[in-house]
Amino acid sequence: MRNLVLIVLVVTSFATAQSKVIESLTMTSKLLNTQIKYSVYLPENYENSNQNFPVVYLLNGLFGNETDWIKQGDLKQITDSLIKRDEIIPMVIIMPDGDDRLYMNKEDETYPYEDMIITEFIPFVEQKYRIKSEKKFRAISGLSMGGAGSLRLALKYDSLFGACAGFSSGISTEEEILSEDQESFDSYFGRISPSAIGSKGNDRLTPAVKAYDVLRLVNSKDPDRLKTVHIYFDCGDDDFLTIGNSQLHIDLTKKAIPHEFRMRDGNHDWEFWRESLPSGLLFISQTMLN
Repeated sequence: MRNLVLIVLVVTSFATAQSKVIESLTMTSKLLNTQIKYSVYLPENYENSNQNFPVVYLLNGLFGNETDWIKQGDLKQITDSLIKRDEIIPMVIIMPDGDDRLYMNKEDETYPYEDMIITEFIPFVEQKYRIKSEKKFRAISGLSMGGAGSLRLALKYDSLFGACAGFSSGISTEEEILSEDQESFDSYFGRISPSAIGSKGNDRLTPAVKAYDVLRLVNSKDPDRLKTVHIYFDCGDDDFLTIGNSQLHIDLTKKAIPHEFRMRDGNHDWEFWRESLPSGLLFISQTMLN
């Protein structure tokens, strides 16, 4: 009987020690006056230990939500496999709903999404979960709109994030922005800059559109500050965002800012991003160990 009890305890302990994904939790935002949805990945043994874990904020793309990386990106399977093979350290992964806001404040200040992320959401998460508070152990990543968001937020708030990994990031050169199809431009940048809707030429470069521009940020900010963030990004060679991502690589190289850039065979789709995620997490994990 004693042996049976021991077996039951061991089996129960093993079962409860597995990693866990919890979808569509909520945080009340006073800034936005609404509920912010997010999902979370908790590594194996999170609930059976008292240790604090590194954190990665993983952002979704346009028209996505807080469940995309779980349902389409195979996040749990990929992360579990990397951890079990000791390729990455155990980490908490937080996936907020990007709400199609480009991870920025709206220009008229009616919907300060970026401020919410920095001043409300991150403090909320890091109080709720056992997460290490040092910059070195806080990273941000994402795809497409979320890739641009991860790069821009990490480089803008360089004292907050130790690493970033952008996949197929929504980066365009100024020339591309000025020549972009009107409907495409309005439907994307109009989300943060309503005053830019319908504009042409240089009139498109409103303060909000300029603030979105990762290339402008890289070329205007003190390189020594940017060098404190470990940077990784990739893009498919058939992706419509190839030019912007390649230009980011060129601009960072000219300024002697260390980074890792990968141009791989692929398009702007989940097949590509499911291959990007392991590389991004591996890069982030290595920066946390060094």
